[in-house]
Amino acid sequence: MTSNWKRRLLPFIGPILLYLFWQTAVSAKWLNPVLLPSPGETLAYLFSMLGDASMMQDIGATLYRTLMSFAFAAVIGVPLGIILGSSEKVYRSVEFLIDFFRSTPSSALIPLFLLIFGITDANKIAIAAFAAVLVIMFNSAYGVMNAKKTRLMAAQVMGISRWHIFKDIMLMESLAQTFVGLRTGVSMALVIVIVAEMFIGSETGLGHRIIDAQQVFNIKDMYASILITGAFGYLLNLAFLLIEKSFVHWSGKA
Repeated sequence: MTSNWKRRLLPFIGPILLYLFWQTAVSAKWLNPVLLPSPGETLAYLFSMLGDASMMQDIGATLYRTLMSFAFAAVIGVPLGIILGSSEKVYRSVEFLIDFFRSTPSSALIPLFLLIFGITDANKIAIAAFAAVLVIMFNSAYGVMNAKKTRLMAAQVMGISRWHIFKDIMLMESLAQTFVGLRTGVSMALVIVIVAEMFIGSETGLGHRIIDAQQVFNIKDMYASILITGAFGYLLNLAFLLIEKSFVHWSGKA
């Protein structure tokens, strides 16, 4: 019983350490108190703003853009990754393009997307989806290519058809790596959406709220928005971990 309680308390250690470090920085006046309010004041402000209509509108806008961009990325990236991974020759022939665009900071492509989509929601969703689809496709392809060779060889020796080998072995073996790509992809989508909201003309969204609060020197609102953004990222990642445990319960087993 004691060990179970200790295990359940482990996730709270990080937030507690962050709170103590923040409070220490404020008490020691490492920064100007005007620039770094105490964690208690910031959290109190955050909870008070959760009932504010403008804050809820910004949260909703960012969540909508993130989920939409991720949905497009998943629908495109997973099938493409599976197709590419099922043929190593095909993957190697386009590997340069995948790695080139995957290594290019998506924020550097904002001007290009502005020319194509203009200053619209479609722009923010498109650039976030572009960043996420490459991560998802890359992981899905490698998941298929790295399916356990012993199982593939055993299936081939038993005379199982190529379709069943792909469907029942390669595809199932790739799920663990695919979920890694999905978790990374949704985090990437959130990051790019926030950046796009900051620097592409936007009237709503947490990114817009953060940069607007910084410009008018509303420090508490800036920190509160940053904390909400971090909480979003954590909760999205946690949700995918739980889904992964449900669908890929055999991961790590021989």
